[in-house]
Amino acid sequence: MAAQVPESVLEVLERITQDDTVPRNIRRIASEIKENLLHGEDSLAVRAASAISILEDISSDPNIPMHVRTLIWNVSSQLERISVEKE
Repeated sequence: MAAQVPESVLEVLERITQDDTVPRNIRRIASEIKENLLHGEDSLAVRAASAISILEDISSDPNIPMHVRTLIWNVSSQLERISVEKE
């Protein structure tokens, strides 16, 4: 299952979790999203849709640095392709 998740998505999520300029709660959420994408029980399309929803919520957080917000938007767009292709 993990091979179906684009490596670039996982790399960006890992980069966010390692970035000390990102608020702790956002790093935790990024880590949880990555874990769910890799090991969740639902189909990949459902896991991607769930991740998109969470990412949209956190991207509106005013405490997120702009470069991280851009990374989140890029990850969301990559995940949208998964949720559309796999349905």
